Amino acid sequence: MKIGLRTVKTAVSAAASMMIAAAFGLLNPASAGIISVLSVTPTKKTSLFTGIYRLFSLALATVVAFICFGLFGFTPWGFGIYLLLFIPAAVALNLSDGIVVSSVLVTHYLIEKSMSWSLIGNEFLLMIIGVGMALLLNMYMPDVERRLKEDQEAIEAVFRKILNDMAMYLNETQKERMLFERCTELKTLINEGQDWAKNHAENQLLSKDNYYLDYFMMRKMQSSILKDMLRLLEQVVVEVEQAKNIKELLVYTSETFAEANDGKDILDQIGQVYEAYRNSPLPQTRAEFENRAMLFQFLQLFYSFIETKREFAENHPVEQRVAE
Repeated sequence: MKIGLRTVKTAVSAAASMMIAAAFGLLNPASAGIISVLSVTPTKKTSLFTGIYRLFSLALATVVAFICFGLFGFTPWGFGIYLLLFIPAAVALNLSDGIVVSSVLVTHYLIEKSMSWSLIGNEFLLMIIGVGMALLLNMYMPDVERRLKEDQEAIEAVFRKILNDMAMYLNETQKERMLFERCTELKTLINEGQDWAKNHAENQLLSKDNYYLDYFMMRKMQSSILKDMLRLLEQVVVEVEQAKNIKELLVYTSETFAEANDGKDILDQIGQVYEAYRNSPLPQTRAEFENRAMLFQFLQLFYSFIETKREFAENHPVEQRVAE
């Protein structure tokens, strides 16, 4: 049986919350432990905002309970009417996450048949201790940056392999189709990387670091363009002279494909190849014309593929990452 870090943090924060509440002489100290259990979330930001929203939710619940218990007494009917009013109000104010916890604390008013200031303060202290301990324990999060860099390297390796094989398999339709399976593998790797990047971003309380989120989004866009390039290659017959230029472009791109490459050099080379095709003799037949049109479209997609990385590099200079 494996006990994860989040389980350990949940157990420690719950026990500590109950002991602190008991030390302060609060009524129902176990409730602080339950609140803590419900407040240990996967990331620092979610813990912080969960705690804040639950305090607002409790304030709303207390006001509604004061009105309902004042009109209908501390009775099951009074509690039922409280729920009838509180739940829609909490949902409307985006405080639905605190409905259950706040309602459990409201039952303490019902049990004590009182809404004195001391009892209201008791409930707020239970909430503060519970969510506070959860947030405190959640301040420790394992650093996932190493995992993110490993994902980057794995993704770039697959990109390089696909680009190199595209160069090797020109005019070999059956082999080109095999590369679509590798695109599926690429998509899976990118999705996994995005999940880790979201987790990393949510754990930055004092800074906003979207580098990895933007990186994986950029690679996802490139993977989509790459599939479109493959679809075109299935249909295009690349002539010998054209094949030489296309192969050189693909091989060079595969060899230089990396996080730090801004792509400007490749864009220049694509532009030169595109211009050379524009200045070549016009096609003589309809088939040649259609083939030339698809080849131009392929080069445009290739340009978009690299331009996507260039825009990312402009927004996230390598020097800036080194400084960080």
